[in-house]
Amino acid sequence: MNHHARFVRICHADGDCLPLRVRRCDTLLCRFRGLMLRRALAPDEGLLFVEQMESKLATSIHMFFVFFSIGVVWMNAEGTVVDAQLAKPFHPYYAPHAPAKYYLEASPALLDWVKVGEKLSIENS
Repeated sequence: MNHHARFVRICHADGDCLPLRVRRCDTLLCRFRGLMLRRALAPDEGLLFVEQMESKLATSIHMFFVFFSIGVVWMNAEGTVVDAQLAKPFHPYYAPHAPAKYYLEASPALLDWVKVGEKLSIENS
């Protein structure tokens, strides 16, 4: 995978891709900003955060200054979904139940499209 691709697709094992325009967020600035101070997230928009290694702590999130609920899906280095949660505005802390390398933030509908235990692939757009 080209690690410099700005947009990626997230796909199920059967080849069906999530109906999202996903921006890869692997720079310090992008990870720091995330969704803070935004007033909304488009229904087809998502951010894929990429960490250097699998970790619970490094992939934990907060919802300070995020004014809307989001669906969050955490994946390990192999793309297996290790946790999924609805994150609510201004909640101080969410962390995956198992170490993750990636986490995807999108509309709450994400939680209907992805299930814990399934394997997803990350593909260049």
